[in-house]
Amino acid sequence: MLSLLAAALMLTLWSPSPAEADLPGFSKDQKERMAELEKEYQQWLTYVQVLITEEEFYAFVNLKKDYQRDAFIARFWKERDPYPDTTRNELKDRWEDMRSLADELGGDNDERARYLLLNGVPAQRWEVNCRTRLYPGELWYYSGSNNVPFQFFLYFYRRSGTGPFRVWYPQDGLDEIFDRNLISNDSQIDLDQIRRSCWDGELLARGIGWILAQDSLDFSNLLARIQKKPEPPTTEWVATFAAYSTDVDEGAATFEAPLEVDYLGREQSRIVVQGLFEVPTDQVGTTALADHSSYNFVLNGEVLAEETLFEAFRYKFDFPSSQITGDVIPLVFQRRLRPGDYQLVLRLEDLGSGSFQRVERTITVPPLDSPPPPPEPDDPESARLLREAAAAIRSGDTTIALVDPGDSLQTDLMRIETLTTGTDIAKVTFLLDNRPVLSKKRPPYSVELDLGDLPRTRTLRVEAYNANGEELASDELTLNAGGHRFSARFIEPRPERDYEDSLRAEVEVQHPDGTALERVELFLNETRLATLYQPPFVQPVLLPAGNEMAYLRAVAHLTDGNTTEELIFINAPEYLEAVDVQFVELYTSVLDRDQRPVDGLKEEDFAVFEDDTPQDLVRFERVDDLPFHAALLFDVSASMDESLDQARRAAVTFYEQTLEPKDRGALITFNDRPNLGVKFTNEVDDLAGGLAGLKAERGTALYDSLIFSLYYFNGIKGRKAVLLLSDGKDESSRFSYEDALEYARRAGVTLYTIGLADITRDSSSRRQLRELAEVTGGRAFLVDTAAELPAVYAAILEELRSQYLLAYQSNNTTGATDFREVKVELDQRGMEVKTLAGYYP
Repeated sequence: MLSLLAAALMLTLWSPSPAEADLPGFSKDQKERMAELEKEYQQWLTYVQVLITEEEFYAFVNLKKDYQRDAFIARFWKERDPYPDTTRNELKDRWEDMRSLADELGGDNDERARYLLLNGVPAQRWEVNCRTRLYPGELWYYSGSNNVPFQFFLYFYRRSGTGPFRVWYPQDGLDEIFDRNLISNDSQIDLDQIRRSCWDGELLARGIGWILAQDSLDFSNLLARIQKKPEPPTTEWVATFAAYSTDVDEGAATFEAPLEVDYLGREQSRIVVQGLFEVPTDQVGTTALADHSSYNFVLNGEVLAEETLFEAFRYKFDFPSSQITGDVIPLVFQRRLRPGDYQLVLRLEDLGSGSFQRVERTITVPPLDSPPPPPEPDDPESARLLREAAAAIRSGDTTIALVDPGDSLQTDLMRIETLTTGTDIAKVTFLLDNRPVLSKKRPPYSVELDLGDLPRTRTLRVEAYNANGEELASDELTLNAGGHRFSARFIEPRPERDYEDSLRAEVEVQHPDGTALERVELFLNETRLATLYQPPFVQPVLLPAGNEMAYLRAVAHLTDGNTTEELIFINAPEYLEAVDVQFVELYTSVLDRDQRPVDGLKEEDFAVFEDDTPQDLVRFERVDDLPFHAALLFDVSASMDESLDQARRAAVTFYEQTLEPKDRGALITFNDRPNLGVKFTNEVDDLAGGLAGLKAERGTALYDSLIFSLYYFNGIKGRKAVLLLSDGKDESSRFSYEDALEYARRAGVTLYTIGLADITRDSSSRRQLRELAEVTGGRAFLVDTAAELPAVYAAILEELRSQYLLAYQSNNTTGATDFREVKVELDQRGMEVKTLAGYYP
């Protein structure tokens, strides 16, 4: 086996320098680009050659400054951190271990190094030692690796007994590695001779026999899979990193706009630093769209501490020309910095004229206990407008935060704790779904909640007040949100306050695991004011004159195109009550007598009712290309043993035929407990890998697993479906069938239930599968054997690609939270309409 002690002693070693390693795996152009870099950066590229993508490579070599390259390297590892909430980067640590071991094997020129780096240390490794000569070789065995979940063997050899090791393919020919004494007259390897003449001959014969038993094409495909570079969770970060550049091309047009840097006050352990560009309107241009024109700017900034990039930020500002009445446009940005010296590098681009302003300035952030009062801006109108926004900055001495209980299903009685700072808290109030449940006047500030039997999504809010009843701090927590919640929330402004000239907008965004937040846009009424590309999402906002009522809207965008938004009214009268209007989306299937989807229907063919009250459609669309999330809930209990192989093959085919670029599939297996086999992904290989190596065993917890799978969809918008495949009755669930049915009503996920073999002969099970499908707008399929599954999956796929979207705003504004029954009727005979049976507001 390889020496792990040696690996521990070599953690800090780099791979050979580019000259020593001859840059294996790099193209001629890449080698030429690397030659232009300092040696330490050439070494780093060689060090991560097996990891880095081509896009990342060229983005790195195009950088101009060392601090940018250093920041790129830090971001490169951060994007690959499998557990970003921990202090360690487990992948980076593992990579250092593997690089040291790879260097022991001869570095990047040796093919063993690449397989080691990508798949980890083999479970077993044998050096070939035979009385009958074999060329120098090694046999590696994996019970599974970082890239694939199943077992495999690899044989490495030195061609003609010299040079670096390379992997052996069966099609390479037997003469490459085996002595003639081990090859029979019919050109077959004599495995018995290997067993007799080689040390560990039985194991060696087993491994070589396994390789020879593989079809050449299958073995080549296997090697391609286990050599696949691990992709970072998102590749958009490279373009984002490049977009933050503060460089300006030589000869670019420029304009002059004075910059003032002020220190507005303390927020917890940092000082709020505000930059104000006073942009003269006569030096910049406007952009025109139809009859509208606006001033538009993009600001890129870098903050350097001791020649190291501390942070980079980016803003986009939009000012309708009709709202600019003076000669100066106040353009404001804020950052939070600890006391100390910094280098501020700014590039302001005027999109109207294509000209730039670039500023480099050294700033000294004052100590926390004595931030000086900010000087008044040169432009008196700017000073007046921004004074109110600056006053909204909180000192940060008093804070309160709810402690997240984690991602598990939260039911029954649960205690939620808080963390507080400061000494001014006189009372703390807890609100569950906007209803007060408890107030406490002394610590510990915790609350015990009865969340009910089912894991429903609930919102818990905590508010801290001083002795005068003034709110000091607050926090919100969504319980049972799952890993897919996407939300935006205003921390400032507050609806109970009045604002005259300006306010400070602060937005908190929560986005799903494995996604990347691209930007947050701020709108005043329907006018976009600013676009923020990184936290903290804070921006001073100038208000219309006259203390008029307005609304502020924050729209958060993910890189995959999904959005969410939050709206808050400003200076609204006290009598104005927020009315929660339900926007209901019904993904609807229409089937003919042969259970085939019906095409060509129009909006006027449908009528929608909520609790028997007609609803007006605000959106009608035939959806054959909208993305969807589909999870396969796959029974692997002991009764599935005979059907498992056929069922797996049918499932892989379904994924292959179903997933378009924007679709996502997941795999959840279950026996006496559910297991998330593969998270939502677009990679069919990952889903196929999750299906490989499954073993049918133990009992069946059908209801628990169904609730778990529906819970996994929490926070996902758009089309959602679960394909439930099972062949047996529930035997060991904590939850009852009625619990599962009630949860399915609330989930907004379409269920396609597939009963297999024994379950089709049980009347109670058949009824349950049909009922679960009907209340969620899906279909139930009952089949005798797994051989029928491909046709079932084809029917489901055809239906998913042939639906109608009917959307309406409910005219029920009573605020009642009872189940609302939904019914869709069709002005056509002989057709069946399938959609959600209703929803809980």
